[in-house]
Amino acid sequence: MPEEVYSVTELTRDIRDTLEGRYGTVWVEGEISNHRLPGSGHHYFTLKDPGAQLSCVFFKGSAARNPTTLKDGLQVQIQGDISVYEARGQYQMVARLVQLKGHGDLQAKFEELKRKLEAEGLFAAERKKPIPAFPATIGIVTSPTGAAIQDILNVLQRRAPWIRVVISPVRVQGEGAAAEIAEAVRAFEDREKYPEIDLLMVTRGGGSIEDLWAFNEEQVARAIADSTIPVMSGVGHEIDFTIADFVADRREPTPSAAAENAVPDGAALVRHLEMLAGRMDSAAINGIGDARFQVHSLWRELKAREPERKVQGWVQTTDFLGEKMESILSRQLETKLAQLDGVNRVFQTIQPESRIERAQSDLETVMNRFESTYRNGISAASERMKRAATLLHSLSPDSVLQRGFSMTVKKGGDTVTSVQDVKSGDAIVTHLADGSIESQVD
Repeated sequence: MPEEVYSVTELTRDIRDTLEGRYGTVWVEGEISNHRLPGSGHHYFTLKDPGAQLSCVFFKGSAARNPTTLKDGLQVQIQGDISVYEARGQYQMVARLVQLKGHGDLQAKFEELKRKLEAEGLFAAERKKPIPAFPATIGIVTSPTGAAIQDILNVLQRRAPWIRVVISPVRVQGEGAAAEIAEAVRAFEDREKYPEIDLLMVTRGGGSIEDLWAFNEEQVARAIADSTIPVMSGVGHEIDFTIADFVADRREPTPSAAAENAVPDGAALVRHLEMLAGRMDSAAINGIGDARFQVHSLWRELKAREPERKVQGWVQTTDFLGEKMESILSRQLETKLAQLDGVNRVFQTIQPESRIERAQSDLETVMNRFESTYRNGISAASERMKRAATLLHSLSPDSVLQRGFSMTVKKGGDTVTSVQDVKSGDAIVTHLADGSIESQVD
């Protein structure tokens, strides 16, 4: 007997555990064939390459979150778990994510370019230009035949029919599309050809990452970044993000949303203007009524105060005061003239000229007497001064010294008049007529 006998279930489960433990979650690449989609919503298909094939199941919940539509012949990359379908004893792959072959390479290129441009500052908020609130002319870079341009035009016509639209038709996918888009964006910089463009819209409808790839090219990103005109992007669906979205001054989730947010709602503006006009009319009517009431009030007050009558009274008062002042001044003038005439008569009576002549003669006599007295006084004073100077000189110490006498003083300046005034060792100075002698008492 064998040492251990497995049941089919036990062996199958053991194989399943071994496979799941050995491989876990893996990526597998191949071509889809035998695709089936029953009413349960689960996808069943075979993934094959020239040398082998692998059964796969893509359950409904995971498939609903996956953007790729599965069909026979697609070259895909699948992420999933290797397991065993025990009921049929067959190993299979339980798919978690299905993407088109090359999608991973595109995603890697996307992330690499995104990191590069972000490091250069092309995504920075401070370099983004404000979107004008009331653009008059909008330039649109998109496909002329796609549904996106029709959606945009319908929205603009509904919201702002006065807007002028300039369309630059380009291919939005496939080889050469990126170059056309970049060239169209740069062409709008020609202000002689397009002098009135206020806003650029770069748009296209939804699609796979391959369909949208033109908007992930570096040349498109740099053209948008270099634009002096504000650029709004609206590429794909709400879940789609492209490099163009990050570089643009504003990203909108869809072309229609870009059109909605690019222009104001005309109907709302009309309603707002009508409301403002109503307010202005009401304010004007009320203002005129208030002004009329104030004018009437002022007129009534003016009449009540009778300004004309008051002015007439002031005029009469002014005339009366003028006449009174003229009479007073006339009387005062007559009085002053009479006083002046009296003074003139007195002046003529006293004859001031002869009095002045007599006063001048008296003054000359006094001056002669003063001059004689002054001269005599000075002569007598001079003689007295000379006699005093002679007496003062004869009494001065210098005169005494000239006669052979001397004068002795201590070093401190005290005069020595007796031998008692000094003691042995004192320093003394003896003054003579022609000099001094310093000595010491011994």
